[in-house]
Amino acid sequence: MRSLPLAAATALLALGGLAPAHATGPAAQAADPAAPAPKRGLFLTVSGAENTWVRGVLLHCSPEPAGAHPQPAMACGAVARAKGDFDDLPDDPHACTKEYDPVTATATGSYKGKAVHWRKTYPNACALDADTGHVFRF
Repeated sequence: MRSLPLAAATALLALGGLAPAHATGPAAQAADPAAPAPKRGLFLTVSGAENTWVRGVLLHCSPEPAGAHPQPAMACGAVARAKGDFDDLPDDPHACTKEYDPVTATATGSYKGKAVHWRKTYPNACALDADTGHVFRF
């Protein structure tokens, strides 16, 4: 049963891309040029050891910061400074304990038209926070 939270997060991500083709495809834009372009964004997750728990949010950075992230402007600003490379996110150095309670962060989706598939495991939540700043603070 440990994979249930991961399966739920995966299903949520998959469902996010299941809009009807007529609503988001090029034909819809050709039929109504005033229709806004479909939002692209990032699905961010943080999970505990062996996926014992998972939390996630959607983050949209274009045309303006939005989504369920509690601080979308700060998170999008950090992703912009890293040029979409999650290994280069600006950090927020602060002291952390050496406790080993691993957490895994993932980012999946697109940023400025570029596909993003990033995953990294940290020794604890504090190390994640120090290395990624505002992006995974949800």
